[in-house]
Amino acid sequence: MSTVSATPPKNLSILAALMTNSAKSADTLLTAPQNSARSELINSLMAASGGTEATLLTGAQQHSAMGLKNSLITTQPPKNTLLEQTGRGVHFGGSSTPTGMASLGLLGSILADSLPQTLLGATSAPKWIYVIRRFQGFLANLDLTPAQRNDGVTKIHGVVSCLNTAYYGHNSNTANAFLIGSWAKKTDIRPPRDIDLYFVLPYDVYQRFQAYSPLVNRQSALLQEVKSKLLGTNPLSHIKGDETVVTANFLSYGVEVVPAFALTESHAYWICDTKNGGSYKKAMPLHEVDAIEYADSQNNKNVRPLIRMLKAWQENCTVPIKSFHLELLAVEFLNQWPYRQHSHFYYDWMCRDFFAWLIARANTYLMTPGTYDFLFLGDDWKSRAESAYQRALKACDFEQENEEGNAGDEWQKIFGTFIPKYV
Repeated sequence: MSTVSATPPKNLSILAALMTNSAKSADTLLTAPQNSARSELINSLMAASGGTEATLLTGAQQHSAMGLKNSLITTQPPKNTLLEQTGRGVHFGGSSTPTGMASLGLLGSILADSLPQTLLGATSAPKWIYVIRRFQGFLANLDLTPAQRNDGVTKIHGVVSCLNTAYYGHNSNTANAFLIGSWAKKTDIRPPRDIDLYFVLPYDVYQRFQAYSPLVNRQSALLQEVKSKLLGTNPLSHIKGDETVVTANFLSYGVEVVPAFALTESHAYWICDTKNGGSYKKAMPLHEVDAIEYADSQNNKNVRPLIRMLKAWQENCTVPIKSFHLELLAVEFLNQWPYRQHSHFYYDWMCRDFFAWLIARANTYLMTPGTYDFLFLGDDWKSRAESAYQRALKACDFEQENEEGNAGDEWQKIFGTFIPKYV
């Protein structure tokens, strides 16, 4: 098959530039309100094809994300080009295969009929036809059911109401508390995990425990008191206090409560640390939530989906790495990934490239938002990341060749049955 050795035609270059600058697809640009860039593009395509604007728009509306992926309309290397992440020596991906205009639908036909074949090269059949549906289905399968979410809300309200009764004299099920963790960051998945929340205690409680003898572990005593308050209204639940949290384990959910004291600094809290005789440490959990929200907005809403998929890998392969670490890693990875402005159609590559990148992060450090504490990653998880990468490599090759079942088999070895084998 011949390769495209010449510069893409001007009309394609215009569309490519518009897509890159606006992070929009071809059909969005061609159907956008009138502007000079759009006029130049439409006029160029009309001159090349002899068609009308209406004909072009119909073609643009019919072509799919798959068409974009296989077309010349990109200013980055096409999806099936060998990629190398410089500075790490990690190679991502498969072999280089030239592609053509076939997948642009009617718009592609217009261009193919009017532009020199030496520029267009030979056409090829669509590839990666199952990727979008597979990963959309995967993420949908990870969603909590309405019943699971309602059950979680009920547990949260019960815990907060109990603690407000004990410490504030009213039974509000929302006051003096806020969610953290996956429920706050919108990265929760099935099966349900613990729900994390902060409960802000009155200042007089801090003073009361500060009056304890220095020989007493005040922070441990505080956690035990909170535990006893919860046991008073939930006698059949298994409740324990440990290090920084009090965990109420219900039949369906565990609710981890972090007793906290508000500091004068915005969104800053003291929380208990029972180790080494006990102390308070500063925490800024809402900065973590803000960091996820900002990163998601900067990366085409791909951060949360990647985190949720990584949690499925963590669950399925019993990966000894903390969910919080996976969140920070997902943000760091996507901030430098060249395809971060694409969506589901590139999720097979996103998973593969993440695992390759992750392997090189063994025995390095992460930094927490807000407090800027360093977290050591270690390498206990590295062998599982290496296995996931090898399986993702195979899955991506199968996806490219539209081998639906074979690709599904490899993905399920990584993520379990939440990712569908057939779509």
